[in-house]
Amino acid sequence: MDKSLLKLIPYTKPYKSHITWNIVFNILYALFSTISMLTLLPVLEVLFGKTKTILQEPVYTGIGNIKQFGSDFMYFKISELTKENSVQTALLFVVLMVITTFLFKNLFNYLASHHIMHLRNGVLRDLRKSMYNKIIELPISYYSEKRKGDIMARMLGDVNEVQNSFFSILELVVKEPLTIVFALITMFFISVKLTLFVLVFIPISGLIISKIAKNLRAKSLEAQKESGFLISIVDESLSGLKVIKSYNAENNFKGRFHNSVTRLLNLSNSIGNKNNLATPLSEFLGITTIAVLLFYGGNLVLVEKTLDGAAFIVYLTLAFNILTPAKAISKASYSVKNGLAAAERVFEVLEVENEITSKENAVDKNTFDSNVILKNINFKYEDEAVLKDFSLEVKKGQTVALVGQSGSGKSTIANLLTRFYDVNEGTIEIDGINIKDMNLQSLRGLMGLVTQDSILFNDTIKANISLGKLDATDEEIIAALKIANAYEFVKDLPLGILTNIGDSGNKLSGGQKQRLSIARAVLKNPPIMILDEATSALDTESEKFVQVALENMMQNRTSIVIAHRLSTIQKADLIVVMQKGKIIEQGKHEELIAMNGMYNKLVTMQSFE
Repeated sequence: MDKSLLKLIPYTKPYKSHITWNIVFNILYALFSTISMLTLLPVLEVLFGKTKTILQEPVYTGIGNIKQFGSDFMYFKISELTKENSVQTALLFVVLMVITTFLFKNLFNYLASHHIMHLRNGVLRDLRKSMYNKIIELPISYYSEKRKGDIMARMLGDVNEVQNSFFSILELVVKEPLTIVFALITMFFISVKLTLFVLVFIPISGLIISKIAKNLRAKSLEAQKESGFLISIVDESLSGLKVIKSYNAENNFKGRFHNSVTRLLNLSNSIGNKNNLATPLSEFLGITTIAVLLFYGGNLVLVEKTLDGAAFIVYLTLAFNILTPAKAISKASYSVKNGLAAAERVFEVLEVENEITSKENAVDKNTFDSNVILKNINFKYEDEAVLKDFSLEVKKGQTVALVGQSGSGKSTIANLLTRFYDVNEGTIEIDGINIKDMNLQSLRGLMGLVTQDSILFNDTIKANISLGKLDATDEEIIAALKIANAYEFVKDLPLGILTNIGDSGNKLSGGQKQRLSIARAVLKNPPIMILDEATSALDTESEKFVQVALENMMQNRTSIVIAHRLSTIQKADLIVVMQKGKIIEQGKHEELIAMNGMYNKLVTMQSFE
């Protein structure tokens, strides 16, 4: 059994009863498919006046006699009805029998489909939930290497493909094969010679079909990857539309998209051609078998006279009855190939090991009492060292500013404190506890992060601000907005805090978005605040508003401020000047100016970013 199939089994466990019932109803469907065809025999015999006359009711003597008993009992009833009433009544009886068996066949088909629908939709939901949970839990580092579009394609397209194709396996192993088996057993009873003749043709057909299906899985995998790339281009185009337009890069992006779409077209056509061949090919092979049967069986009826004409017609309908499931099997085996490729991509994400997690028996810490210590930290993103033997202590209540030119490793410290990334060497401790020993949620609960990009969601101002404290009252939200110097513009909005701010908060200006980010951090009310270049993206006027908001927020709080402009940095208790991952100067503003070193140079240039 394929590995991807085995991995899917745990997802089907909650739906065991649906699987069981689906199998039961499929067995009954297969059985009644054959019985419904067999009921045509007495109809034909009544029509051609060839009914066996049995005047004495047969006696059931055991399971070995069941076929003979069933046949004799039916002919006894027909004989009785013909004798007591007329041949019309006998015909009505056999026609009603046909209707009843077909009714049961279709009822069981519906019930089997009903249960497989619950199974398919339930597994689809559970797979999506697992996939989304995984996407949310994976560390930030995972997404620095992956395309967002590819992840979205796996989450939406591939999971759907798994749902569409995998559950045809149940039909593949139960419904269709049993329909064929029951039909073949009955065909053996009618004519052994003819059935052996049919059995020679079936493996030949199967061989031809499997040859065509060969490299379908590899092609499907390629198409799904291309699909991910395509979604990625759309995602990047939408988020970078301003840049694309301002650099007249529309044609470049159109070209990339068109190339990807064309590659996808060629792959889809190649897969589609093979899929489309499944039905006509299996039908042609089936009809060839039927045609040869007509010739050979016709000889048995007309020349050798070893087979009854009515029985031969029923035999042919049974042979046709094999064709439909055979076609379904060949079609399903194609879609299973697509499903295997999709499942491979889904489980590739689900099986990624998340290296940044809470340890077993991790410490729950809800207060901050004395200090944050970074000891001898070495860190690299890929191969390039970003921090080298870096040590720093931040005492409770202190405002520590990290300054230095771009690439000096300032923002990396924010990433390490919040455990978006883990240090390669050294330790980070809060009140003497290594942050790797702390529960991840409680660690992040101690910190508020305001970044350069004010990340907001397409929702109301209230929903955005209460992200870290979902039970916050309107009064608490308004108080946070006031501290963040944002209430003056929020109160003028048509719906106040219930105003929707659009995708990524695009209905607001940069300064307004940043003040909402600060209000969000204020409402969370963490003891340690990390401000990562929170005003560097703003114009001078917006910066003044945000600066006041930051100063309000930093009162009586431990703050780690990264690369702010001079006004905030001057007031810091400790300024740490960084260059290429190392501390080259530290002290208060006046002390560092007096040193006349790198800090003085940066102040003169006003360049802390």
